[in-house]
Amino acid sequence: MLKDITLGQYFPGNSPIHRLDPRTKLIMLVVYIVALFLAKSWVSYAVMLVFLLTAIKISTIPPKSILRGMKPLVMILVFTGVLNLFFTRDGRTLVNIADFIIITEGGLTRAVFMMARILMLITGTFLLTYTTSPISLTDGLEALLNPLKKLHVPVHELSMMMCIALRFIPTLIEETDKIMSAQKARGADFENGSLMERARALIPILVPLFIGAFRRADELATAMECRCYQGGEGRTKMKLLRYRRNDMVTFGIGIVLTVLVIVLASFGL
Repeated sequence: MLKDITLGQYFPGNSPIHRLDPRTKLIMLVVYIVALFLAKSWVSYAVMLVFLLTAIKISTIPPKSILRGMKPLVMILVFTGVLNLFFTRDGRTLVNIADFIIITEGGLTRAVFMMARILMLITGTFLLTYTTSPISLTDGLEALLNPLKKLHVPVHELSMMMCIALRFIPTLIEETDKIMSAQKARGADFENGSLMERARALIPILVPLFIGAFRRADELATAMECRCYQGGEGRTKMKLLRYRRNDMVTFGIGIVLTVLVIVLASFGL
């Protein structure tokens, strides 16, 4: 299960999406999320799904990698679907068991919409990290937040911390898997027993994991100090970010997508 978590991984490539400016991808992710929350019907969700599938196709990211990353989210999707299915009581009643278990047409539709929204939202986020290196993501985020520097907000430091945290997700997952394998080889059981017993069995994993994380953080800090890292003050960039023709076309597609979803929502579609 741990190996299925792919958030934070970067798949090198030369697709049109890989070549986009990181600022463009960050802005388009925000536009995509806004359009996704504006979608209200089957037609709107179908438009968003076509847009997402087209982006995945253009990015050349293997679909199986995206599907593998969805496996840890199954319980969240099921929980969300069940809550909306049984606690939304709009429209015609489809199932009524002793006035206790009631499923309505509105509840079923809302459950499907919420699950589809979560899936598409997470897939879009995955696509950003899959096609953008941590360094590019840091540069793009810092450039977008640059106006906040006038308010003395440490933009560079915040961007660096966020991207380092994202970068170390796969590393910590790999280390957790190694610790679990080592514990299992010594007879540890993480799957059987009551909930409290399984929770206590995780303690031998958490202790070395935290120790390893602090050790990696200390080594990273030492390496950055050895390279005279002093934060964002006075720093220059080897590669300057510039919007190109493909970025302008992408912004145009984002505007068309948002307007289309708003128009469909206004007509109840």
